Amino acid sequence: MKGVLIAFTVPTGKDRTRASAFAKAFYGQETSSHHGKYRYRRRGLMDEISYNKLIRGVIIIRTDDVGRVTEFLEQHSAEYHVRVVELTERDREVMELSVE
Repeated sequence: MKGVLIAFTVPTGKDRTRASAFAKAFYGQETSSHHGKYRYRRRGLMDEISYNKLIRGVIIIRTDDVGRVTEFLEQHSAEYHVRVVELTERDREVMELSVE
């Protein structure tokens, strides 16, 4: 089964606020209020997409989801590279795809 590897970086320089905002919008965020009394999750784009995160800035996704992810990256001025790859059994397990 084929998948797509996307390697990306967002040019933020020393602007940690921008980097943090990108990560929240892309991956989502576990958050709490009132000193941990209330816990909830702010959803990000990747909450809607099956993916395997290999290392920072490198993900493997289904070919059907490439457009959504690359559009998001372009909106955030990210530099990215896309490659078609063969999914390993581990990739399919992490992405909760049927193992053939």
